[in-house]
Amino acid sequence: MKEVIEDINRWLEDKQSVALATVVQTWGSAPRKVGAKMALTADGRIAGSVSGGCVEGAVFEEGTAVLATNRPKLLHFGVADETAWDVGLACGGTIELFVERLDTAVTHFIRTLIQNDEAGAAITVIRGPEELLGRKLAVSRAGERMGTLGNATLDAQAIAAEAKAVHPQRVQLTDEIEVFIDTVRPAPTLIMVGGVHIAIALTSYAKTLGYRTLVIDPRRAFGSDERFPHVDQLIQAWPDKAFTEVKITRETAVALLTHDPKIDDPALKIILQANPFYIGALGSKKTHARRVERLRGYGFSDAEIGRIHGPIGLDIGAQTPEEIALSIMAEIVQARSHPQAGK
Repeated sequence: MKEVIEDINRWLEDKQSVALATVVQTWGSAPRKVGAKMALTADGRIAGSVSGGCVEGAVFEEGTAVLATNRPKLLHFGVADETAWDVGLACGGTIELFVERLDTAVTHFIRTLIQNDEAGAAITVIRGPEELLGRKLAVSRAGERMGTLGNATLDAQAIAAEAKAVHPQRVQLTDEIEVFIDTVRPAPTLIMVGGVHIAIALTSYAKTLGYRTLVIDPRRAFGSDERFPHVDQLIQAWPDKAFTEVKITRETAVALLTHDPKIDDPALKIILQANPFYIGALGSKKTHARRVERLRGYGFSDAEIGRIHGPIGLDIGAQTPEEIALSIMAEIVQARSHPQAGK
């Protein structure tokens, strides 16, 4: 929704009716990912894209029909291999789209989530009885709700499915009813404990990928403005004090980079009681084994300790600080995209 929200806002201010097409599934090498959107008005205004150009004309026609009839549609587009490259659906790519009249109340709900950098989703019935088709339920991870899919049972099933959703996806709720969960996720944050050389490169990689970056280090020689002019926030304090200023959420990754127990252990005591999507700790296998024993001594269970990626980073044969930072960032991306991978 972020890609079209500003245009939609302008059109709504002009009292225009808006249709919204959303990619709900792809097969093969379709050029746009699930969740991609195209918004349109009957007078010919278009924002966003659902295919890179190859089916937009047909989608516009279907969208204007939806505005006229107020009946949403699930559309299927596929292209044979021999013609796929000419229209942009490479390798016989196929996409399914759901086209509907924009629900202004739900759009306002989602816009508020985006503005507040909060998590949630718009859940839409895309297949089922005609009276339910297009029904919407909007939820935030903070517990706010708007709308209904038809009854309390369906709503509860959809909310349970949304709680597990990492990316936009379609979900079968019953034999008859299928929904699309269009997730909204806030910008992720990477907290680095330790202003070491690896953190300098890691900050650059993270910012390139859209992460907010934060470095914590009580040692002024390491956690200095001169070393980290590109970081979003620098806290020169011990972890127990620094983390009182920091909110850890499901969109937070934490990398402990000092391999100094005096700094890393107090941080881990706080982090393991929170819910970041990633925890990584620098150090050899022997260093990590000693860390595990200390954490057990502090009363943490093996399941809690097992959340730590240690040694940190994917095994790519990294040697230099920059290569190690790359391996860490790759592992963080993997953990955010595939929460069960590697753990």
